[in-house]
Amino acid sequence: MAFSTSSESDDVLSEINITPLVDVMLVLLVAFIVTIPVLNNAITVNLPKTAATQPPEPKKPVTVSVDAEGKIFVDKQEVPVAQLESELKSRHAANPDLALHLSSDEAVNYGVVAKVMASIERAGITKLAVLTQAE
Repeated sequence: MAFSTSSESDDVLSEINITPLVDVMLVLLVAFIVTIPVLNNAITVNLPKTAATQPPEPKKPVTVSVDAEGKIFVDKQEVPVAQLESELKSRHAANPDLALHLSSDEAVNYGVVAKVMASIERAGITKLAVLTQAE
């Protein structure tokens, strides 16, 4: 804050008064604190009592990666293009509910990625997620 002690200087002092801003923010904070629990507990339901059970373990998806040189990896193990389809078929036979994550380097040739996707389709895998990076 600037205070003027001499009467010689008649300059206008301009400062931002943040007190109203703080007041508004405190009112909004109190409003959110009051309304959030009300929204979460809008419907009261008495759940029935049962014996405790363990949820099924989530199955980790198989990751197929293509690096910048065009090498193909299935869960960090290098696999030649010719053997990719048979590898995926054997994994699909062991787990019919197999999920697959496909990631490829942006510098890789599209033809290699297209061959990998064709192998995935021929292996009978229907759950495929293509991984990308957010901008």
